[in-house]
Amino acid sequence: MESLTGLLQQHGPLLVFLNVLVEQLGAPVPAVPVLVVAGALSVEGGFTASAVVAVAVLASGIANVTWYLIGRRYGRRVLGLVCRITMSPDVCVRETENVFSRWGVATVMIARFIPGVSSVAAPLAGAMRMSPLRFVLFDTLGTSAWAILFVGTGVIFHREVEAVLSALSDLGVGALWVLVGLLVLYLALRWAERQRLLRFVRTHRVHRHEIEHLLGDASGPILVDLRSTAARSEDPRRVPGAREIELRDLRRALQEVPLDQEIVVLCACPNEASAAKATRLLLRHGYKRVRPLAGGIDGWFASPRQADAKQS
Repeated sequence: MESLTGLLQQHGPLLVFLNVLVEQLGAPVPAVPVLVVAGALSVEGGFTASAVVAVAVLASGIANVTWYLIGRRYGRRVLGLVCRITMSPDVCVRETENVFSRWGVATVMIARFIPGVSSVAAPLAGAMRMSPLRFVLFDTLGTSAWAILFVGTGVIFHREVEAVLSALSDLGVGALWVLVGLLVLYLALRWAERQRLLRFVRTHRVHRHEIEHLLGDASGPILVDLRSTAARSEDPRRVPGAREIELRDLRRALQEVPLDQEIVVLCACPNEASAAKATRLLLRHGYKRVRPLAGGIDGWFASPRQADAKQS
């Protein structure tokens, strides 16, 4: 622990740069503790708090612009990759879309302060064709506020931070192993959460060809398009006869539907995550026949040959 503190004292800005860069590129390595510690150590000299803020903003900007350009080039297809790299539940895409619908371009500025949104905001902004100049401006403002907040916290509470570092130093190598163990546990929990979602989707999902012949019947399934307003405005495709319902309004919108009515929900998020969340919600409220559509909106419009290729 003393060696870590020594490294921060000698190479604080560089370590902050690398930590923030790796975190924003997708690695589950938290940057906030390092910012706070670096802010506290800046009081002792060697480097300034403003230098820590500057390198944090620069590192975050490099990573976010990279994700923005990838999203602008490949569209929404890249969002699944983001969720896999960050090991975030795929529903983070839908939650970020909801924030975009409410706050517009300001989402880029506040994304750093909303768990689960920060990792998706940049590529989603690119996929939504946000102006590059506006993206860089709002991203820089938001990241600056974020960095100033936590570096400033370290400066203000530098005595308390130094006391914690001293206590950890007294524990020696054991403290480092405890921190490593906590990080491994955190990653394991995130991985397990993702695996539960994938197992649920594989168990419950239905393919278009399984229900297509039932759609003309009066007792056929109700199709529900869960895509957000932003996603539907970006993608003009519509499933014939599907009800367009926001996830937050789902229970209220279907309150007149009998509990034994078959319901098929679809979305445009990776791994049918929002559809899986909606399925769980309706099952908890007593609906007996609810399933997510395999492949979501893309699965509906895929040709049989394309669908078979994806299944294989």
